[in-house]
Amino acid sequence: MIQARRSIRLRNADATDVTVILAFINDLAEYEKLSHEVVVDEQSLSAWLFGKSPVAEVVIAEIDAEPVGFALFFTSFSTFLGRPGIYLEDLFVRPRHRGLGVGKALLRHLARMALQRNYGRLEWAVLDWNSPAIDFYEGMGAHYLSEWKAYRLSGDALAKFGGSN
Repeated sequence: MIQARRSIRLRNADATDVTVILAFINDLAEYEKLSHEVVVDEQSLSAWLFGKSPVAEVVIAEIDAEPVGFALFFTSFSTFLGRPGIYLEDLFVRPRHRGLGVGKALLRHLARMALQRNYGRLEWAVLDWNSPAIDFYEGMGAHYLSEWKAYRLSGDALAKFGGSN
């Protein structure tokens, strides 16, 4: 039996989507074996994404009105280009909907958004063990920045360093 290609609908998230976004975040954290790091709740998420001064945006992918994936991103800035860019913080497609073009549709949407906004780049990070994602990204023309290493200060280390005089 051949299944007809189902239509993927992309839409900007709004404040009524906070529960769905949080579920995606938890699903992603479970996939990445990082559930122990998730401390966000709906109230905090709502304030930062849809409050008085939003700091990030979310696009939700739906098939047959069912949320099946999301992309959470924010504006970055390249001093070398002298232009903003989009930094993709998280992209996740529920496992049973992978292989249908949802991830590619989300990334293409963000690329088009970057072009429409006259931004200079779209960039993201991927865990080094996530071979399916790496293959997917390289297959669409993205290149690995081997000369760069990501660093992070968070939690106690951030408090200790930021709180010192």
